[in-house]
Amino acid sequence: MESAPGEPWLPDLCRLGRLATMLGVAELVVCVIALSPSADSEWTLTRFTTASAFALWLALTVSVVLCVSRQHLSRFSPAIGGTLAVLAAALISATGAALVHAVDRGLGYGFVPESVHMHRFVGGSAAIATLIVSVVLRYLYAVDGWQSQVRASARAEADALQARIKPHFLFNSMNTIAGLVRRDPDVAERAVLDLSDLFRAALGAGQGESSLAEEVELAERYLSIEQLRLGERLQVRWRRPEPLPWALPLPRLVLQPLVENAVLHGISRLPSGGTIDIELSTDVEYLHLAVHNPAPPPRERDTEPLGGRAGSGHAQRSIAGRLAYAFGPRARVTGRWHEGYYLAELRVPLPPGGRS
Repeated sequence: MESAPGEPWLPDLCRLGRLATMLGVAELVVCVIALSPSADSEWTLTRFTTASAFALWLALTVSVVLCVSRQHLSRFSPAIGGTLAVLAAALISATGAALVHAVDRGLGYGFVPESVHMHRFVGGSAAIATLIVSVVLRYLYAVDGWQSQVRASARAEADALQARIKPHFLFNSMNTIAGLVRRDPDVAERAVLDLSDLFRAALGAGQGESSLAEEVELAERYLSIEQLRLGERLQVRWRRPEPLPWALPLPRLVLQPLVENAVLHGISRLPSGGTIDIELSTDVEYLHLAVHNPAPPPRERDTEPLGGRAGSGHAQRSIAGRLAYAFGPRARVTGRWHEGYYLAELRVPLPPGGRS
C-alpha cells in the first residue's frame, strides 16, 4: 500500500473497530487453545475466564502501545517498522506473562497450572502474541491498501464523469448561448452564469464531499441550460416533500449524471420530447432519489452510435461504486426500462436522526 506523504502506514489501532478486531482474535485464540486436545489439566470455567482476561489485557496493552507509537514506527519502512511492532508486542507479552506467573505463584491463586513453568508460560505467551499481532497487522495493512485503491478508483470515476460532462454539453450550451445573444441577451447572460456555476461545481468532482442541496442545485442548473436548447420538448417535474436531509454529505456528481442521461438518452431522442420526473423522499432509514423519463426501447438505443444504455450504464456503475465506498453495501443504484420509460433510483442510508 502506498501511503500519502506524511501519512502513517502502520494500521491505526486507536479506532474502535480495529481494537475490537485485536481483542476478538485474542479471545478466539483462547477458545482454540481451550478446545484443542491437550495433556494438561482440564479447562474449567474459572481457568477459561482467567485466561480470557489475561489475553484481553495483553491485547489491549499491545494495542495501546502500538497506537501511541504509530507515528514513530511509520518513520521506518514497512518491513522494519512491522518487525519492531511485532517485537514490541512479544516483549510486552513476555513481561506481562512473567509478572502474572510470579504473582500467581507467590500468592498461591493457582490460575496458572502447576505443570506450566515460568519459561514455558512466558515463551508461549510471547509466541502467541507475536502470531496474533503479525496476522492482525498484516490483515489491517491489506484492508488499508484495498481502501486506498477503492478511494483512488472512486476519485478516478468522479474525474471521468467530470470529463464526460465537458465536451458535448459545453459545445451544445455555447451554441445555444450564441443563438440567444442577439435575440434575448438577458436570457443569454443568465445561461452564461448558470454554465459558469455548473462547471465550477463540476471541477471539484473528485475532491471532497458534496451535499444533497448542492447535488439538487447542480441538477437544476444543468436542466435550466438544457431547457434553453430543447425548449418545450423538455419538461421537468420535481417532487420534494419535506423534511429532506439537505445537509446530508454525498459524493459529488451522483444526481446530475442521472439527469443528464435522462436528457441525452431519453428526451432529446424523442421527437415530441417529454417530462422528466425527479423525486426525493425519505423513510426511516434511507434517502431515495428517483429519475423517471420517457426513453426509446433498449434495442433501439443500442443501435445508435452513442448507445444510450452504455452511457447510462457507465454513469450508474460509477455512482454505485462511489456510494458503496461512502456508505457501504446498504447504498444501492438501480435502473430499468419499462413500457417506454426509464427509471433510475438511488438509495442512500441515513445517519441516525438524518431526516431533519
